[in-house]
Formats: sequence, C-alpha cells, structure tokens
Amino acid sequence: MITDTLAMSHLYHGIHPNLAQAFAFLQQADVANLAKGRHDIDGDKVFAIVNDYQPGDRHQSPFEVHQRYMDVQFVVSGQEMCGCLPLADRRSDTDYHQGRDFAEFSSAPLLAQANFFSLKAGEFAIFLPTDIHMPGVGPGSEWVRKVVVKVAI
Repeated sequence: MITDTLAMSHLYHGIHPNLAQAFAFLQQADVANLAKGRHDIDGDKVFAIVNDYQPGDRHQSPFEVHQRYMDVQFVVSGQEMCGCLPLADRRSDTDYHQGRDFAEFSSAPLLAQANFFSLKAGEFAIFLPTDIHMPGVGPGSEWVRKVVVKVAI
C-alpha cells in the first residue's frame, strides 16, 4: 500500500507502466463533475469508477483483495478511513469472484491487525494484490466523492 498526494504521483509511475495513465486521468479529468459509474481510460487495462457515498462502519464492512487489478483510490472531496494489512498466507472468507475481481474477508478477525489511516481530499492510496484493504469507512457522516482507477497488472 502507498499513500500520497496527487501532486507527488509522478514518483510512482515506475511501479507499473499503466500507472502513468491512471494518474494522468486523475489530473486532467474534471473528477469533481464526472458522472458516477465507469469511465474507460484504456479499455479493461485502465478504467475509473466514480462513486459518492457516506463512509460505512468498519465493524460491518468487509475487507477485500484483488488479483487482476491494483486500485488507485483518489478522494476528490470529503474524508474516509481505510484499513490495510498484508495478504501473506491469509485465506478469504468468500471464493474469489473472477468477473468482479475480488474476494472478501470478514472484518472481525482482522480489525485489530489492520492499520487504519485517513484518506483526505487530494490524497490517493494504491492497493496492490498483496494488500487486503477496507476502504470507505468512517468515522463521520460527511459525503465522500472518490475515483477508483483500476489498473490491470
């Protein structure tokens, strides 16, 4: 997991060739006014999902992991908490869903092991397939606008 501001995103282009496209989209698109839903950047290689929501309760939200995509989660407005911990040898509580590229982990056994951090407007987090993560949780009831750019690996 990596967190930083969009102004420093150039430092991470070398992680994967398609990350430059993801960050270019976030810097050039009018992300505050994009319609909710999917926006293709480079077909299924790089695409963005725009969502508006109120952060949930970490005790009721699952952790998730992906195999085919890394997430670049960029908060446009508002603030949320995210939890993260290494996948290591942990097994998910649900079978991996190939079409939606995710598996879930129950929150209760992992909450005490996870590192939770704040993600504010203008900041991003990169979650790799080796990161179990729980984005989009509170505290607070402030609405969040977030763009998640999915980067095929």
